[in-house]
Parts: sequence; structure tokens; C-alpha cells
Amino acid sequence: MVEQATPLAMWQRNLDLVTDALDGAGIDYFCVRHKNDLHSAVAVPLARKGEALRALQQLTQQPQVTVRLTNGEGKHASAKQRTAVVQVFNAVSDPDSVTVLGSEFACEVEFWQVTTPTDRPITEIVAPRGNQVASSLPAQGQAVAVPASRLTRLAPERGEPGRYRSRAEFAGLGYEHITFPIDAVYTWVDGNDTDWMQRKNLALLDQQPGSEISDVAANASRYVSRDELRYSLRSLVAFLPWIRMIYLVTDDQVPPWLDVTHPMIKVVPHRDIFGDTGRLPSFNSHAIESRLHRISGLSEHFIYINDDMFFGRPLLPTKFFHANGLAKFFPSPAQLDVGPATIYDAPVTAAGKNNRRHIQERFGRTITQKMRHVPYPLRKSVLEDIERELTDEVLATAEHQFRHPADLSIPSSLQHYWSYLSGKAAPGSIAYSYADLGHPSAPIQLARLLTRRDRDAFCLNDTDSAEVSLPQQHAMLSEFLSAYFPFRAPFELPAHLEVERARQTASALAAASLPLDPTDLIRRGSGSSQASIFTNGREPVQ
Repeated sequence: MVEQATPLAMWQRNLDLVTDALDGAGIDYFCVRHKNDLHSAVAVPLARKGEALRALQQLTQQPQVTVRLTNGEGKHASAKQRTAVVQVFNAVSDPDSVTVLGSEFACEVEFWQVTTPTDRPITEIVAPRGNQVASSLPAQGQAVAVPASRLTRLAPERGEPGRYRSRAEFAGLGYEHITFPIDAVYTWVDGNDTDWMQRKNLALLDQQPGSEISDVAANASRYVSRDELRYSLRSLVAFLPWIRMIYLVTDDQVPPWLDVTHPMIKVVPHRDIFGDTGRLPSFNSHAIESRLHRISGLSEHFIYINDDMFFGRPLLPTKFFHANGLAKFFPSPAQLDVGPATIYDAPVTAAGKNNRRHIQERFGRTITQKMRHVPYPLRKSVLEDIERELTDEVLATAEHQFRHPADLSIPSSLQHYWSYLSGKAAPGSIAYSYADLGHPSAPIQLARLLTRRDRDAFCLNDTDSAEVSLPQQHAMLSEFLSAYFPFRAPFELPAHLEVERARQTASALAAASLPLDPTDLIRRGSGSSQASIFTNGREPVQ
């Protein structure tokens, strides 16, 4: 039982078990690029099969290590194929002994046979099954050391030195390998934070008479936090290990469990991306999203994620981007309402209609479909292009403190159509589920997700539920998320520190741990409610 484990770590653990055992027995081998990126494979001469089996069998003396013969090509494989592959894996479970990472990330040992083809005078070695490169090779070849990224696209390509013994034929980068960095960006708010609530209420009182704020823009359900961020980040760390950097965009808030000093994640205050644009504090996701491309250090290719989105299984970077740099987007079968945006439209509908007008004017094409509410692959250069072409509309969106009928929904919709029609994106497919936590069918949907684990991504959202149902929703969600994602992320603080920090608001934690801009108080306005945000036992910022 372990507190931290990921599929890629288990992939490496299983491959290391095998290569160390073969090295210790003095048996020649080379690593192969398995057809399935979740498995590793090692080729051993058939003539040394007996020695290899004895060496591998010694691994079963270690706790939770399994060594077994497996059907290498499926149930219709020949008897020879069924005994040609040995599977080795170390199974681990979470502290509750429920979730197990095991055979799906196994290392498989293949026994290659030496042959001499009748049509050419060259001795070859032939695999008992196919792989991603070649199932037969010259018997004599160049040995090379390769990094994990040459053996599985699940591992990030970061120019690391070679670690695993292989052949030159398996050392090259395929056309499908992604070598550019990909970052992740989250936007997050803790709507339970009393300091943040004061900022929101003051902003509402400060709205000018006649302001066209959407009727549902200030609903509490839009900002409620049920600790989804913790588990969404766990899903990212586990299933997208090739992500370079995680940026968490917040209104000067930090969750109590987050180690803000960890090099894998960076908290980005709204003031850093709004700069001299927009109006702070902002409670408008459209406005905040319009500034994401201004994150310092953000890579050209990144994935934008809401905290109600979760990754359901290990995914390759090609799920979101083509290796030539094109982004993918995921259209929804749901259609966008006709007509212009009005104050009576839901905020997402109004923004979609505004997007449609600009796509029509810019490209002469008509948007009819919405986008799926899934993680969004984005290109920073396209977002910059949109702001350059639609400067007034983008900056007006940034100015709206609450959702407004004139908003654009840029990273969730406009960017994808703009990118596609600019030749920088192509449609993709994603296995996706959506569950409305306020719907009676939610428990059944969650049970199905937990049992099958066959979704690339899923969203657990809440429509405007009655307050009486919120505690039940929270309990249901907490049970599901802790069962699906039990392994802690490396940037989660120890439980005792989290308990201690949870006594403070998310705003107070940010004030104690993040650099402060002395002018931010002026931007927020005067008053004791704002000043309290920045004190946390210290002198108020003047």
C-alpha cells in the first residue's frame, strides 16, 4: 500500500525489475517499443529462454511482484505465441487497498528467434509478435541507450540521456512523437472563502445602474468548491505525465493542501495576467479566460482545464495535439441557439452567439455546434491573434466583472473555430462523460465511471441545485473522487499541515505565501474587508 503512485512510475518500475534481473543473470536483451504504450517490452534470444525464466522467477520473492506467461496476441494466438511472452509487474494499492495499479503497466519479455531467410544471405532475429517499429531485425545491430520517451509516448520527451539498452532501430523519433512542451492551465476559485465573498459582494454593490449582468452570473453554485481541484490535479499527474508545467490561475487564493513552492506547479494571481487591462477583482470566467495567454512562461501549446474536469485514464499527448503542432478540438452534437445574444440568454449561450458573429465576419463560416465541456487544447499564438484582431471585444470582455451578454467565450469555443479556420487545428475525438450532480441519475453515473474506467475525460458539474441538496452532493462526490483518485499528487502537503492551514481562508493563505502587489489594494478599493485579505497577522499593506 502506497500513498503516491502513477501509471508511468509503475511502467518504469516494471521495466527496471526485468532489466535488472536480466543484467544480474548476464543475459543479453534489448528494449522494444511495444504496440501498447502502457506496456514495456524486452527482447531476449529464444536460445536463452530457460535462463531468463529462472532469473525472472526470482522476482516473485519480492512483495507484490507477479511473473506469468501471457497470451501475447490475444485469444486466437497460436500455442507458440501463448508461451512466447512473459509478463512481469509489481502491483500496488492505495492506502485503503482498493485501487490497484498492476498488469496494465506490465513489462513483457519476448523471446526472439534466430532465422536465415531463404531469399537472402542474412541472419535475422524474428519477434514472436508485432511492435511499433519492426518484427524482424538483422541479427547483428547497433546497441544504443535510449530514454523512456523512445519506448513509450506516455513519457515526456525532454532530451534526457539514454537509460535503457535497445537497438538503433528503436531509438529514432517517429512521426507521431510530440517533442514540443505542453503546459496545463487551471482557473480556480474557492467560493467558500469569506474574504472572497466580501470582495464579490462589494463588486456587486459597485455595479452601475442598468449594468447588463447575466441573471445567473452571481449564483453561488457557479463558485462553490467541493475540493474538485485536488482530484482533478491528481488525475492530471497520474494520466498526463508528459505535462511540463501546471499554472493555477486564482484571485489571490491558495487551497490549504497545496505546496506553492513545488517546482511542478505555479500559482498565478489574476493581477499578473490582467496587468493594465480589465477590471479587478473579476468574478467573470470569460474575462479571466481572455487573459490566459498572458501567463508568463506559458508554452505555445497548452491544455486549459476547469476544476470540474477530470482525466479518466492514461492518455498520450496525441489525444490533444498532432505531432506537427496542430491542436485538436472536440465539437459537441449540441447546437447553438439562433439569433443574436440577449440578456435573457444563459451566459454560455450569449457568448457562443457572439463568437458566431465574429467567425462569420472574419472567415465567412457559420458556427452551429457548441464544444464539449472537456479539457481544451489551445495555441497561445492563436489567442494572441484573436486579441490582435478583436481588440475592443476582447478587452471589453476583460472589463466585465461578472458574466455579460457581450462576452466572448474564447478558450472554450472561439479559439477552436478560429484555430481550425486558420489551419492550426483539426477535429479530434475523445471518450467523454458528463454527470449533473443535482440529477437523480448521478449516483448511477458515478458508479459506472468508477467500475468501467473507460472514459478519457469526464465532467462532474452542478446545475442550480437547491441548497438542501448540496451536502448530499458533496458527500457523494467526495466518496467517488477519493476512490477514483486515491494517490496523492507530489505537491500535496502532509495531512497535518493541511488541517492546520484549513483554519485560514484561501485568501489569507495566498497573502502569506504569494508575492503581493502593493497597488492591488487600490485596484480592489478601500475598506476593512479588502485590507483584511492582506494582513494575516501582519501589518496591512498601505
